[in-house]
Amino acid sequence: MAAVPSFQAALATPHERTQLADNDAAAAAFLHQDLATLTALATGGNAVAQNYLGTAYFLGRGAPQDYAAALIWYQKAADQNLADAQFVLGMMYADGRGVPQNYVTAASLLRKAADQGHAFAQDSLGRWYERGDGVPQSYVDAVNWYRKAAEQGHASAQDNLGLMYIKGLGVAQDYAAAEVWLRTAAEQGYARAQHDLGLLYANGLGVPRDFVQAYKWFDLSVAAAKSESSRKEATRNRDEAASGMTPAQIDKAKALAKEWQAKHRD
Repeated sequence: MAAVPSFQAALATPHERTQLADNDAAAAAFLHQDLATLTALATGGNAVAQNYLGTAYFLGRGAPQDYAAALIWYQKAADQNLADAQFVLGMMYADGRGVPQNYVTAASLLRKAADQGHAFAQDSLGRWYERGDGVPQSYVDAVNWYRKAAEQGHASAQDNLGLMYIKGLGVAQDYAAAEVWLRTAAEQGYARAQHDLGLLYANGLGVPRDFVQAYKWFDLSVAAAKSESSRKEATRNRDEAASGMTPAQIDKAKALAKEWQAKHRD
């Protein structure tokens, strides 16, 4: 069982002490699938409990999976300006889960969460501005939101920002800047960034052309890929890099990949 997250930081007033205690209780109830306690806290107006209860129904964790019920509780928490709930509720509208699909409403909710510094919402909003989903298409705005999330350490946003520098969309084309952001995400173990960094090395963009490094990052991406299509793409590019390498270079690249994995193993 995962440790219950603690909200007991600096306490200023009795009201804040009560509120934080309720949040700890909500976290414990969710982790232990105590639906009765979680429901009581949520019904009493605790926004964190409402968000957890929405998640319980969304995932079917300790409660029957029910998107309509999840929507109700997420909405209650979002109405109290809880960024986590605004983000998930926005994605429900975007996906049409428990509610008719509506990108405009989704974008409005994501913007509320993003304005509070929610990195996942900022990254998602960046993608929507890049594509024009629910918002006017704007590469400049996309870069702005990617950067906000990237500066918080969000790997997906770092990769997205790197790609914008590669393409010269919303910013001047800058392969060196792209390399910095892609490497930052790749070092976090983010498979797509590892693949994209491999492409920079394979093509000598922002870095010296180096098939050993390209193979290393492609190999890491193959191991970390979350989807079969991503795994196949990374495998194809790794094999293409290998076609121009000696057996000794391939062995070196594999050793570098294993060394990286050993250093980054939890």
